[in-house]
Amino acid sequence: MSGFKTLLYKEVWRFWKVSFQTVGAPVLTSLLYLLIFSHVLDRHVTVYGEIGYTSFLIPGLVMMSVLQNAFANSSSSLIQSKITGNIVFVLLPPISYREFYAAYVLASVFRGVFVGAGVAIAGLFFAELPLKAPLWILAFAILGGGLLGSLGVVAGIWAEKFDQLAGFQNFLIMPLTMLSGVFYSIHSLPEFWQGVSHFNPFFYMIDGFRYGFFGQSDVSPWRSLTVVVACFAAVAALTLNMLSRGYKLRG
Repeated sequence: MSGFKTLLYKEVWRFWKVSFQTVGAPVLTSLLYLLIFSHVLDRHVTVYGEIGYTSFLIPGLVMMSVLQNAFANSSSSLIQSKITGNIVFVLLPPISYREFYAAYVLASVFRGVFVGAGVAIAGLFFAELPLKAPLWILAFAILGGGLLGSLGVVAGIWAEKFDQLAGFQNFLIMPLTMLSGVFYSIHSLPEFWQGVSHFNPFFYMIDGFRYGFFGQSDVSPWRSLTVVVACFAAVAALTLNMLSRGYKLRG
């Protein structure tokens, strides 16, 4: 497992070396969302009948940060390595495709959790956050980071140019994240759009994560967990299949 440990260390150190950009900037972006929306809506909106809007918003922003940064970590690392040509130094050593996958995804989870923790700590200056079920918080943070880290590997392998990767993120990851209930409860939507939201796997990650704080959610946390685990298993299987065949990595 020395190859796995070395690759994991490389990937973690890669984003930590520029943490001002990879950790600090996303935390600042989330704080700007929090400042704007909490100032405008906190006095006018309550959720689940008793939860203030700012308190409701913080877990959504935390999980959004986890997901977006987990995806960005693995996808950007792979596309940079492919374009500069140094991917060969990862492919030549005797590292199995399972170790390759695990190292990239774990590093993505680490980055997502670091950023999410930063957003959560900063959010405590705006509102109190209860912790009704911490294990649910941990489970959805890890599974969500793993799922988006895996999607990042898929995008990084598939893309051949930075604009293709940007398209993947801007037309798939960003819309699914923004329309997942980060800023609202889906019960505030018309019935049709509530139904549409149930086909968005990001909704279940956000909703299950939020349940860990308030003990309340739009759907059962067990249902959310089932959907997220199934999606993670499907994406992981796809990613491992691509890696085992050397798709767009080996000649």
